Amino acid sequence: MNKLEEILARARVEVARRKQEVPLETVANALPRRAFVDALTRPGLSLIAEHKRRSPSAGAIREDLELEDVVGAYERGGALALSILTEGPSFGGSLEDLRAARAASSLPILRKDFIVDPYQVQESLAWGADAVLLIVAALSERELVVLHDLAADLGLAALVEVHDQLELEAAIDVGAKLVGINNRDLTTLAVDTNRTFELLGHLRDGAVIVAESGYSTREQLDELAGAGLDAVLIGEALMRAPDIEAATRELTRAP
Repeated sequence: MNKLEEILARARVEVARRKQEVPLETVANALPRRAFVDALTRPGLSLIAEHKRRSPSAGAIREDLELEDVVGAYERGGALALSILTEGPSFGGSLEDLRAARAASSLPILRKDFIVDPYQVQESLAWGADAVLLIVAALSERELVVLHDLAADLGLAALVEVHDQLELEAAIDVGAKLVGINNRDLTTLAVDTNRTFELLGHLRDGAVIVAESGYSTREQLDELAGAGLDAVLIGEALMRAPDIEAATRELTRAP
C-alpha cells in the first residue's frame, strides 16, 4: 500500500465515523460564500497561501504557531486566498482550523483534505470553506462527477487536482473550471516542477490553472506567470519562514 492508498483508507474510515456521530441533516448553518475563483483571476499570479503543520514528506513543519497569526500574516502579505489542511493524522489539521481561519481572515478558503464522500462536501460548507479539493487520483470517475456536481450545487468552488495527462483528461471531462496541477507524485511523494509545464499544453482555454508543490522563490513564480498560470499554492516554504508576513510579501510583491 502506497502513501496515498494509506491516507485514503484512513479517510474513508474517519468519514464513516463522523457520519454516524453527526448525521447529514444536522450539518447545516452554512456561512455566506466568498468568491474563491474570483480571487484567482485577478491580474497577475495569485497566491494561495497554505496553513500546514506537518506532512508525510516533510514531517513536522511548524507546530508552534497559532493558526490565526499565520493566516493574518498571509493576508497582510498579499495572499489572495487560503488553503487550510483539515486532515489530522498526516497533516495535523482539523475542521476547527477551517472555522478558525474563517474567523481570522477575510480571504476565501480552500478546504485541503482527501474528499471521498458527499458528506465531506456538505461538511466543508458548514465549517466555512469556499472551495474543496477533489483529487482525481483518489476518486473513481463516478465519484469525481458526483462530488464535482454537488460542490457546484452548493456554491462551492472545486479545485480538481491532477498529476498526469490521463487525470487531466478526466478533469476536463467532468467540466472542471478550476484545475490544480500537483508536481508531487502522491505515491512516492517526489516533486518535479516540470510537470506543470508539461501539462499546460494539454489544457483547454477557459480553465483557471493553479500550480501546486515545489515552489519557494519569486523567480519560480515569475516563470509560472510568464507561462500563463493563474495561481500558485504554497505552504511549506511560507510556514518555515522566520517572518511569514515578510516571506509572503516577497512572493506577492505586495507594497
